[in-house]
Amino acid sequence: MLWSDPEDEPPAELRTTQAMLRRLGLLLALAVVITAVLASLTPH
Repeated sequence: MLWSDPEDEPPAELRTTQAMLRRLGLLLALAVVITAVLASLTPH
């Protein structure tokens, strides 16, 4: 990489959007796991 190359850093708003999507994905995965556990605990 040359010193004249532009930074690979994404803009701030893109970084915040990526962080928000990552948190949303983790929340969704956690909700699916909790739902599966609760569904398996309830008697049929």
